[in-house]
Amino acid sequence: MKTALWQELMSTSLAWPFEEARRLIQREKSHPKSHKIFSTGYGPSGLPHMGTFGEVLRTTMVRFAFSKLCPSYTSELICVSDDMDGLRKVPGNIPNQDKMKDYIGFPLTKVIDPFQKYSSFAAHNNAKLQKFLDHFGFDYKFLSATQAYQSGRLDDALLKVLKHHQEILEILLPTLREERRKTYSPFLPISPISGKVLQVSINAYNVDRGTISFYDEDGSLQEVTVTGGHCKLQWKVDWGTRWYALGVDYEMCGKDLIESAEIGKKVCRVLGGIPPEILVYEHFLDKEGRKISKSIGNGLTMEEWLRYAPLESLSYFMYPNPKRAKRIFFDVIPRAADEYLELLDSYPLQSPKEQLENPVWHIHQGNPPTRQSPITFSMLLNLVNICHAETPEHLWHFIQRYTPDAVLTEEMKAWICHGIAYYQDRVLPNKTYAVPLEEEKKALLALASRLQDPELIEKDADFWQHEVYEIGKNHGFTQGKNWFSLLYKVLLGQNQGPRMGTFIQLCGPLKIAEDIQARCKINVL
Repeated sequence: MKTALWQELMSTSLAWPFEEARRLIQREKSHPKSHKIFSTGYGPSGLPHMGTFGEVLRTTMVRFAFSKLCPSYTSELICVSDDMDGLRKVPGNIPNQDKMKDYIGFPLTKVIDPFQKYSSFAAHNNAKLQKFLDHFGFDYKFLSATQAYQSGRLDDALLKVLKHHQEILEILLPTLREERRKTYSPFLPISPISGKVLQVSINAYNVDRGTISFYDEDGSLQEVTVTGGHCKLQWKVDWGTRWYALGVDYEMCGKDLIESAEIGKKVCRVLGGIPPEILVYEHFLDKEGRKISKSIGNGLTMEEWLRYAPLESLSYFMYPNPKRAKRIFFDVIPRAADEYLELLDSYPLQSPKEQLENPVWHIHQGNPPTRQSPITFSMLLNLVNICHAETPEHLWHFIQRYTPDAVLTEEMKAWICHGIAYYQDRVLPNKTYAVPLEEEKKALLALASRLQDPELIEKDADFWQHEVYEIGKNHGFTQGKNWFSLLYKVLLGQNQGPRMGTFIQLCGPLKIAEDIQARCKINVL
């Protein structure tokens, strides 16, 4: 009965991965196929980044949702590296720049590795991609485009592109500038003389022989087969051909590739295939709402996020509606971490329907863990602030005051280390503590005196919340928010903060009293 209930709830769930999975079920009605192919593409001229992670993560979520809706079907996720592309320019962030210039135009698998660790630049970046995906536990199959071209896996599709080249040209040419139309061909031959990927006019399409003829860079007329890795396809044609050759059922792409995806669909149909279901996602924006650009350097890197918060918080940030643009900058990290923890807390208390729409169900593939931190990330930052902590063990003494039964697990140590790093790098350099006026000092010192009462040391958060409020009121703070704002500015160097009663219980009343007295003695910042 429970299984039947869950199947019914999943079939109507409003969570977007289930909505996407139901598109695949609709596709099944007209295109029955018991093994589904999910795919993502990757350009190996650069290192994996936030967008790479987001695309694979979201595709994995849809794949898992489909597996729950259709448990009798099998599936796989293929991550394709377009490593046969020609090197167009030398990236500015790699060594051996001068040597790399000699390889402009060569397939990335034929370009030297500037880091001198692998057989080629593509091999280096492909290894990074696989290490990146493996690190995050993704279930995928890696496919090198070069291997696919050279092994014959694409031969049938390439011969069909040759056969239907005129129809494909009719699709592509209207989308190109007039000058580009004169030389455009679906095929990019690999020069038998230099080994470069050539952007040249095709002199003849020899369908009967499976070849194309063209003039090489030295002016000689060459004829090469379109199969076996002697040619590659222009990327828009390549995309649609890959869908056809691999039988791709589902793929995602960024908003900027909508037109290219439509062209790919048309190419796929010309070859006799059925284009995949495509989710078009919005791009990440910076704090000012500008599109993230590697050249501008206005983005937040994977390494930076994972220094300051656990992977699960990033997965949560990626989860909500992929069709909506998201601003990603340092300030969103604590909020994402806290929202993730709140969702973990709420999950066991939710109905099955609510659980299926809770992001943590999708992040953890239907099996969310128990909460991994006894306090919120924001509270952790405030605790680091007041305690000047530099190690998990230093903070743990204070955390145990609040949650005596908590255990300092490796996961908890990681959360604390993230909090310490974020505070030291992103918060502390910008701290400005308020210097209280003389009348304000009287109220603050009255609170400090109350906090030092030995009979009140073990009182709970609710008691201290009430005491703090009453002391403020008795000293002329008719509006509680002004009193609490003063406490935050003096103690934490910020305009807002945690519930004071909880914070006092967490840090200990004597520690808060000590800090108040120290701050009240300061006359200058």
